[in-house]
Amino acid sequence: MSETLYSVTELNKVAKNALERTFAGVMVEGEISDLLQHRSGHWYFTLKDDHAQLRSAMFRSSNQRVAFNPKNGQQVVLTGRLSIYEARGSYQFIAEKMAPAGLGKLQLAFDELKSRLSLEGLFEPGIKKELPTLPRQVAVITSPQGAAIRDIQSTFARRFAGIELVVIPVAVQGNGAAHQIASAIELANQLANGERTMPASAKNSVRPEAIIIGRGGGSLEDLWSFNEAEVAYAVFNSKLPIVSAVGHETDFTIADFVADARAATPTAAAELLSPNSHEMTQKLQAIHARLAREIHRRTHQAGMRLNHLTARLKHPGERVQQQAQRVDHLDMRLWGAMQQRLTITKTAFTRSQLELLHLSPHNRLVAAKTQLNQLHRRLLSSASRQLEVQRARSSQLASALHLVSPLATLQRGYAIVKDEKEAVIRSTKPVHSGSQISAHLYDGTLICTVNEVVNNTLEDSNEPN
Repeated sequence: MSETLYSVTELNKVAKNALERTFAGVMVEGEISDLLQHRSGHWYFTLKDDHAQLRSAMFRSSNQRVAFNPKNGQQVVLTGRLSIYEARGSYQFIAEKMAPAGLGKLQLAFDELKSRLSLEGLFEPGIKKELPTLPRQVAVITSPQGAAIRDIQSTFARRFAGIELVVIPVAVQGNGAAHQIASAIELANQLANGERTMPASAKNSVRPEAIIIGRGGGSLEDLWSFNEAEVAYAVFNSKLPIVSAVGHETDFTIADFVADARAATPTAAAELLSPNSHEMTQKLQAIHARLAREIHRRTHQAGMRLNHLTARLKHPGERVQQQAQRVDHLDMRLWGAMQQRLTITKTAFTRSQLELLHLSPHNRLVAAKTQLNQLHRRLLSSASRQLEVQRARSSQLASALHLVSPLATLQRGYAIVKDEKEAVIRSTKPVHSGSQISAHLYDGTLICTVNEVVNNTLEDSNEPN
């Protein structure tokens, strides 16, 4: 394996990147010493414990979010990353968050529990229960000596005194407070279901329809009872809707995230569950006015309809007469309709008879015979005319043929001479004395024997071929 040669700057840079990648988001606890708050706004100090120390820096962009003034000797928890100051090659911790040591542990526990409960689905908006619009009883789980109960009572009395408050006293801080709060939530649900009852001194039966849990403001340690998992699960498992009103507007607890509604203060929680009686009175008055107007309108309409129906109402005798007239009218319409229908039917019957007579086989046969006779006469006449025309044409053709016929030539005294083989003799050359020849005349044939052959004096060139 080849060795890499680094410059000092390069090596410090590589070491810095390696440290920051490996040790990012680290939390470390220790005591502040050698604190220097530079005029640039950056803080430089040493974080130490009994056996070691760590040079640290917190830049202005981060230390502006610190809610207290750190001092030498103060135990704190830092969140940040390990790094190297390259110019000097010094190992240091870059702080991004700072909290007092005790508070830091509580905050860490708060964040871890919040993350775990969120993964379990305790904060899902879809499972939140709706608050009752006008509950008859509300259970208040808080300290009976605190300012929170007085604020809640005065708000309910001012807004809607008819809602009964059932106070379930609990400790709101200190050891065992979380268990008391969780048990009180379970008790309120049992009272609502009738599984438990209040002491006999109670004036009415106790059946709360909603719960308020809360207390006044305080530090994170003071509010810690409402950050316990036991309280969170009790709120989640409650069948009654719960309003969480813990601390001031800027304070948030685990109970706030699990509850069905979060109120900034106990007074705000009371306002969520108590309608404003003055506003309700105004709404009722408006509804009453609308109801009165609607009753008047409907009564007026009903009166007008009654008058209209009264005017339409007639004496039974008059109605009987009208119905009798209607029956007579309908009877006349029925008789007229029957007559009209009968006339239409007769007309249709007559037309059907004529059509049937026209389509009768006898009539059609007579018509066919008449047509056949007409055609026969036309055929005979046409055939006679054609025969006369053909006869005349045949006579013309016969006359023309006779003009070119050999018989006509024979009638003029000519003869056709043939040898023994019936071949026509056109020349004297093939004929010699003693030859048997036949001469075909107009009216018969002469069988002759040639005694002598006399040639013409015509030159050979003029002889026929």
